[in-house]
Amino acid sequence: MLFIHCLEMTTLLHYRQPINLGGCMNAGRIIAYIAAAILIFFGVLFIWGAFSPQGSPGWIIVGVISVGAGLGLIWLARKRAKEQTEIIQKIELSGDVNLETLSCQNCGGTLSSENIKMVAGAPVVNCPYCNSSYQLSEEPKW
Repeated sequence: MLFIHCLEMTTLLHYRQPINLGGCMNAGRIIAYIAAAILIFFGVLFIWGAFSPQGSPGWIIVGVISVGAGLGLIWLARKRAKEQTEIIQKIELSGDVNLETLSCQNCGGTLSSENIKMVAGAPVVNCPYCNSSYQLSEEPKW
């Protein structure tokens, strides 16, 4: 977490970025697709076998239920794929950042937590007064 230590108060900055993991296949979805393929395959075999001379009319019901369960699994796997995951990056500045207020390095304007964004994993300050952008740096501990 990005902590800016003021004289009497601690400011905590968060960066939230929604990420769509729709193209990523996780183990649960892979298992669901494989199980759905097996259910649909055997469901079609049951329906096809019901029309053979040794077939039973009850096999049609088993086949339809199996195909329906397979299609239901595919629907559930695809539904979960469209959910978004929110990744929160937290940065803790370990050096001495004891400031009364955070001010711009160029113009000296007062900055707030809304002016700090994460760009490529580093905190970047965007000054609303002079429109300058620079990476926030911290002092070493020693």
